[in-house]
This record gives sequence, structure tokens and C-alpha cells, in this order.
Amino acid sequence: MEPTPPDCDPIELDPQERRVAEALRQGTAISRDVQSNLDAARTFGERIADRIASFGGSWTFILICIGTLSAWIVFNVSLGGGAFDPFPFILLNLALSMLAALQAPVILMSQNRQAARDRADAAHDYEVNLKAELEIRYLHEKLDLLRERQWADLVQMQQRQIALLERLLKEARADLHDRETDPLSDS
Repeated sequence: MEPTPPDCDPIELDPQERRVAEALRQGTAISRDVQSNLDAARTFGERIADRIASFGGSWTFILICIGTLSAWIVFNVSLGGGAFDPFPFILLNLALSMLAALQAPVILMSQNRQAARDRADAAHDYEVNLKAELEIRYLHEKLDLLRERQWADLVQMQQRQIALLERLLKEARADLHDRETDPLSDS
């Protein structure tokens, strides 16, 4: 008797579990490269948002900002009263506010995409883990079935050996009885 993969009513399963059950039935792999699928489906705006967020969160960007701000301040302070943006640097504050106002939504878009990637990764991990768990259960059932068959074979073999030993014992007793009744037959 072969163990059978777990059967359940497909209506009770969500789409993810149906995919796993179908992969089990067909004996196919369920793992796939989720990241490449998501990368291929990115829009132009998403690719731009990812690049801006990647650059905006780098040390290169921070050092460029520090250098630009320092140069702006030094240049305007050195011009004194004829500076195009004298202290308190209102134009610089306006530029920084605009940069923050534009950069924040772009970073949020990129983080939303990353969260979607993380959810897709988690869903894929769940499918792979579920399939692995079901296959391990199936293997345990197979091993238990093999162990039961081995025990049955051992018991059957032991019964044959006992029957053989009983027959040999009966023959030895009969032979001993024959020797006792006919003492001349030994010679």
C-alpha cells in the first residue's frame, strides 16, 4: 500500500495553497526567482524612483550635499553685502525644502515597492516551505510504511524459523527416541 499525498477539498484552499497542491500532484518544483519577475514588471517611474532612492540614501549624496551647502554658504558670505543669497540664506532654504519635498515621495514610492517585494518573497517562501513540509510528511509516511513491511517480513521470517526449529527439534527427539529403543542402531 503506497502512501498518498494529502488530499483536501480544493475549495478550502487559497490560491497559494492550490499552487502548492498542484505542484505536489505533478511532482514539479515550486521555487522560482521572484525578484527577476518583479524587476521585469517594473514601470519606468518605478525604475527612476528606485535609482533616486538608492542615490538619495548613499554617502555620495550626503557628501555632495555637504560640499554644495558649504560652498554656497562660503561663497555668499565672502561676497558680503552683494551676495545673491545673503544670510539667513533664504534661497538655500527654499532649495533644500524643494529637494526634501520631492525626494520624500520618491523614497516612499521606492519603499512601497520594496515592501511589495518583501511580501512577494514571503509568499514565495511560504509556498516553498509548505511544499517541503508536505513532502517531508509524505516521506515520513513512506518510511513508516516501509518499516511496517520490514516488521511484517521479519515476523514472517521468524515464524518460518520457529517452524523449522520445531521440525528439527521433533526430528531430533524422534532420532533420540529411535536410539533409545534400538541401542544397536548407533554402531
